[in-house]
Amino acid sequence: MKGTLIPEEIVMNKIFLIRGMKVMIDKDLAELYQVQTRNLNQAVNRNLKRFPGEDFMFQLTENESKNLKFQIGTSSWGGTRKLPYVFTEQGVAMLSGILNSDIAIAVNVQIMRVFTRIRQMLVETTDLRLEIEKIKDKLNNQDKNMEIVFKYLDELVEKQNAPNPPRTRIGFKPDAY
Repeated sequence: MKGTLIPEEIVMNKIFLIRGMKVMIDKDLAELYQVQTRNLNQAVNRNLKRFPGEDFMFQLTENESKNLKFQIGTSSWGGTRKLPYVFTEQGVAMLSGILNSDIAIAVNVQIMRVFTRIRQMLVETTDLRLEIEKIKDKLNNQDKNMEIVFKYLDELVEKQNAPNPPRTRIGFKPDAY
């Protein structure tokens, strides 16, 4: 297949964070694979052994579904009666084994590359965040050191401006007798 079928941004916009996992909705995957959602879900149901747990695929709760609709800005998903299924990166990889069309294979390769790119971006932003925290710590320490320096300077200025107490003279005093 030549080039990419779908712009990466479109694929990235179809990846959501639910239950702490990056997932794609069955409806979006079916659209990308150019199959009907029910056909995708039937193929999955015929091959449930390939999706052994929630780390591959799970069905959204009513609340999660409502939140997702709100997040996407869609009032309804066109007469869907069942709660949608979502697929993690591992689940999407397993879909490649049950959907054998050329389009499905090419799209799946592209989706896997996008997941990899997102993971790399997360690693890079985590590294960047750690560097920023180190800089913040250094700045906080410098602020504390500057406060100490200014405190000592204030004390020195106060000592210098304070009137000196009268000194008692030491030595020969002619008026003493």
